[in-house]
Amino acid sequence: MKRLFLVLLMVLTAAAANAGEDELVIAMVRTELGLNPLDSFTASEGQLYTGLYEGLVSYHPLTLRPVPAVASDWEVEQDGKLYRFFLRSDARYNTGERVTAEHFRRTWLEMLNPERETAYSFLFDIITGAEEYRMGEHADPDRVGIRAAGEDVLEVELDSPAPHFLAMLPHHSFVVVHPDLLELEDWSDPAELIYNGPFVVSEKSDEEILLRRNPEYWDRGQVGLDRIRIVLHEDPVRATARFNGGEIDWVESGIALGEVLDPNTIVVNPMFSTSYFFFATHSEPWDDPQVRRALALALPWDELRDAEIHFNPAPTLVPGIPGYPRADGLTDQDLEEARQLLADRGYPDGEGLPEIVVRTPGGPENDRLAGLMREHWSEVFGVEVEHEVIEHPRYFESLKDRDYTLGTVTWIGDYADPLTFLQLWSSRSNLNDARYEDADYDALLRESMWLSGRERLETLAQAEEKLLHDAVVLPISHSPAVNLIDQDIVGGWYPNPLDIHPFKELRLKPAPVPPGFVQFYDFAGPVR
Repeated sequence: MKRLFLVLLMVLTAAAANAGEDELVIAMVRTELGLNPLDSFTASEGQLYTGLYEGLVSYHPLTLRPVPAVASDWEVEQDGKLYRFFLRSDARYNTGERVTAEHFRRTWLEMLNPERETAYSFLFDIITGAEEYRMGEHADPDRVGIRAAGEDVLEVELDSPAPHFLAMLPHHSFVVVHPDLLELEDWSDPAELIYNGPFVVSEKSDEEILLRRNPEYWDRGQVGLDRIRIVLHEDPVRATARFNGGEIDWVESGIALGEVLDPNTIVVNPMFSTSYFFFATHSEPWDDPQVRRALALALPWDELRDAEIHFNPAPTLVPGIPGYPRADGLTDQDLEEARQLLADRGYPDGEGLPEIVVRTPGGPENDRLAGLMREHWSEVFGVEVEHEVIEHPRYFESLKDRDYTLGTVTWIGDYADPLTFLQLWSSRSNLNDARYEDADYDALLRESMWLSGRERLETLAQAEEKLLHDAVVLPISHSPAVNLIDQDIVGGWYPNPLDIHPFKELRLKPAPVPPGFVQFYDFAGPVR
């Protein structure tokens, strides 16, 4: 009995020691995870920035609706074209300096700097004068509708009413950056950086990033953790084993699902995301919509979108949104129409078509899809098809090149609106790697800006149908969010369509008492 009491005492002592620890350990696939929100692109960076930087509003962890952040309140005037944000007097950087409206103005103008070519600067185009400024069509920042109307008042003037504007603002491209960092070229040393979010970077290496609570954060009392340790890995099996062993609390990416011991910790939910192929339309004959459509009609869509493989096969680009009309996408193979389209464009039975280069980052499913494309285009049209693999992290940068025919991307929407998918393909979008330019398509997007309700959604659906009919985009599936996390241990984490989980809301729940422990304690009485 004495030995049992000693064991119990050790358990109680360990529990007491762990009670003061509130470090959450997250595993992410090792990529080029930068700390500069002005030059970011990946979803993992967006997740990291929820802890380091904060904008006017942030995401509600469950609904993703915008909630007050640096701005405590706002008002809308001029029939929805003028937003006035009121900044908190206690919103500060970790240096203790106050965050001001002028800091937001300068940060956003730097995002629009045409020399910087930031990936997400096109999201600002709804702001008066922003698109022309980032395109270098004028160089006067005073013509951009971003104004500091005082130290704590930021005014934003829009070209037209935009029901989606507030929903965009939690995105990390709209955060504020301290003025001293706006021209900083090397962001590799976290000690030189300044943060206004709930955490700061304490240590950073190729293997780990350690975040600590920001003592100057305006809402620090509501931050649930003292530390977040991000483990950067390249081995899903090893990361999953460490999760099984309790070393890791949340595997954000890179999971070996077959190795998970407790299936209840696998959280799969629909995500506002689509995996697709796209044509690079900058050169002949791929700039011809009839040629692209002919190739698309020659493909076996039931095999490409195999329901045994894909969580949600997708004939459309935009995932389902309440009230949004479903666009007509490519669903059936039609070899007769395919041959006729090519003959009409001067390529009878595919004669004269140049080699097709399908570029992917590799992986079993990309290999399968590229193989089907090669098989059918070679068989039907006799065209040479090369599958070129460029692995991460170089893959995304390679899509800016002009030496391939088709690329593939999984796009996660930045906000819950069709425009987050459709604006990618406007002729002036930074992320239009297809280099697609169509005046009618651009006109539909511009028209939608002046509309609301069902009329707006119907106009956006027309734009999507044009993308699909002209075979600029070849959707494959609406991708699910897959996370490995024990929600009995981690609180403040909720499945949501954008798969974004604000670090501020995360916290560790009290450890559950082992089965039988309470009964033994009651029987034996307290240890003295």
